[in-house]
Amino acid sequence: MKTYSSLFLIFITCVLSVSGFAKEPSLSNQTVMLYLRDDVYDDYMTFLAGRDPLEITSFIGPKIRRDVVDMIIAQQALKLGGYTKKFTYKVGKVNFRNTKLIEQGELLISFDSYWLSDAKLLENDVFISDAVIRRGEYFAGIYANPDHQAVFNVQSLTDLHTMTSVSTPRWSTDWTTLKSLNLKELFVEDEWLSQIRMVHLKWADFMLMPFMPALNNHYKLGNVDLMAVPNLAIVLDDSRHFVVSRNHPEGPDVFKALQLGLKQLRLQGRIKKAYFEAGFIPDLSTTKVLNQALIKPH
Repeated sequence: MKTYSSLFLIFITCVLSVSGFAKEPSLSNQTVMLYLRDDVYDDYMTFLAGRDPLEITSFIGPKIRRDVVDMIIAQQALKLGGYTKKFTYKVGKVNFRNTKLIEQGELLISFDSYWLSDAKLLENDVFISDAVIRRGEYFAGIYANPDHQAVFNVQSLTDLHTMTSVSTPRWSTDWTTLKSLNLKELFVEDEWLSQIRMVHLKWADFMLMPFMPALNNHYKLGNVDLMAVPNLAIVLDDSRHFVVSRNHPEGPDVFKALQLGLKQLRLQGRIKKAYFEAGFIPDLSTTKVLNQALIKPH
């Protein structure tokens, strides 16, 4: 009798396993892999220092930057919106590859926000979230090699007319802003890592980058060394948004959760607070915005 009972239990277990009732969700089904630039990942992990990104309430700390705030805000919004999967990261020197993967449905979401003007070019293939950085809230520092004294002597928009910079037309807002400054020359370089090397080597005088107060606006990566000109800023006339792939099976559900969560964070004042605490929105009482007059009224 004991033998028959054992065989019966084995039979039932097999039936349930085949039918799916006894199957535990696999780890791969509960995680989503995203591609992430290596320097962003390093700064993200340094800032978290072992903390859960979903529990972050203060955005003051080492290595905080716009990209890191974006990552945390996106995850918190998704959680608030009811999305429960965890994220893992494949780290490397990725840039425009992510856009192609999102268009193809091989990448679910970008935790690096997009300019609205850039996101609209992809709208057949992506959902575009509500703004995380609204128009008039995006300020960039003028970054140069700390030894490039001519850049650090800049005091007005006119002073930039003798300068060169570097960017890519693929970043339409950055490119349009730099074009409007009436520079001596604007070099085209599509890869961000190549851009920072050019400025470090003084092949271009400066580039625009977000403020990084936790680093004293002093950015170092390998042998690259860049610093922002103190108390000066350039405003970029656009808003920034997360994009979710329309062609990924989970795209519609993830976008719905993201929107719900972003609305809650906005109502609670947590989005603007995060970017302000991170120093991404500078103290405008002590910072001169060189191109404010060039920005069209909303």
